[in-house]
Amino acid sequence: MKSISDDQTLLKAKEVSVSFRIGGEFLDAIYHVDLDVKRGEVLAIVGESGSGKSTFATAIMGLHNPKQSRITGSIVLDGEEIVGKVGDQMSKIRGNKAGMIFQDPLAALNPLMKIGLQIKEMMAVHDVYPEKEQNDRIIQLLNQVGIPNPERVANQFPHELSGGMRQRVMIAIAIANDPDLIIADEPTTALDVTIQAQILDLILDVQKRKNAGVILITHDLGVVAEIADTVAVMYAGQLVEKASAQELFTHPKHPYTRSLLRSIPSAETTSDDLYVIPGRVPALIDMEHDKDLFLQRVPWMQNLADKVVAEKMAEVSPDHFVRGEAWKTFEFPDGGEA
Repeated sequence: MKSISDDQTLLKAKEVSVSFRIGGEFLDAIYHVDLDVKRGEVLAIVGESGSGKSTFATAIMGLHNPKQSRITGSIVLDGEEIVGKVGDQMSKIRGNKAGMIFQDPLAALNPLMKIGLQIKEMMAVHDVYPEKEQNDRIIQLLNQVGIPNPERVANQFPHELSGGMRQRVMIAIAIANDPDLIIADEPTTALDVTIQAQILDLILDVQKRKNAGVILITHDLGVVAEIADTVAVMYAGQLVEKASAQELFTHPKHPYTRSLLRSIPSAETTSDDLYVIPGRVPALIDMEHDKDLFLQRVPWMQNLADKVVAEKMAEVSPDHFVRGEAWKTFEFPDGGEA
C-alpha cells in the first residue's frame, strides 16, 4: 500500500446529492455522499447495481440532464467547484481535468467516425496540444495503450475492433489531454479474464505516469483487493463503509460489506455453500435516507430496520468509517463469517 499524503487531495466531494425527476417529483438517487480522492490514489466504489456508483461518477463529469436532475452539495476538483457548472463551463473540465472510461465502449464510441478522428475531437475541445501535434499525439496514445499497428487502427471504425481493442481506445480518449482524475466505470465488463488484467494494468500504468487519481467503479471485489488503495461501499444511494482496502477486507464492519464479501465464491465453494444476499436494492421512491436500508433485507435484524441512524459515517478505527451501529451486533444466522 503506497503512502499518499493528506495535502494532495485532488477531488473533494461533500454532501453530494443527485435526484431525478420521476412522475413530477425529484427523488434522491444518491444522498449526502462525502468522498475524497488524492493524487496517486485508486479509490474503488463498490456495491450492487442501483446503489448509486455510476450516478456519483457521472455527477463529477457533469453528464446528468439539468432539466431532469438536480445536484446539490459540493464537488471540488483541483480547487475548482464543479456543481452548478453547465455547457461550455463543464466542457472545459470534462476530458481535460477529468477523463472517463465508460462501461460499454461500443455504445460510447461514435460508430460513424474513425478512431483517430474521435481521439482528435477530444483534443480539439481543449488547447493542451497544438493542432499540428495532434496527429502524432493520436499515434502516441494508441501506442501507449498497447494497440498494435496504431496507424491502421486510427483509420478504422469501432465495429472493426474487438471488445478489448475498443476499451483501449476508450482509455486513449480518456487520457488524451493528460487529466488529473480518471474515472473507470466497470472498465472490464464483458471482457475475458486475460484482457481484463491487461486493461487494469494499463489504467494503473497511465495513473502512475501522471500521478493521477483514479475512481474505479466495479462489482469485482477481487480486482478491488488487488489494485485499490481505498474502498467506499455504497448501498441505496449512501456510503455505508469506507476504509483502506487492506483494512476493509481484513476487518469489514457494516452488514452489507460483510454480506458482499461472503457472497464471493471460491474454488472450494459448492452450490450449497454459495451465500446469496436476500432481497434487492430498494427503488428510489422507497429510499428512506435516515434509515439503514440494508437491514430491510436482513430478516433476523428487523427490530433495527426502522431505527433512525446518523447521516454521517462514524470513525470506528483510524480512517475506517461505518454508517449506523448495526455492525456491532450483526451476525449471520448460521454463525458464518464474511
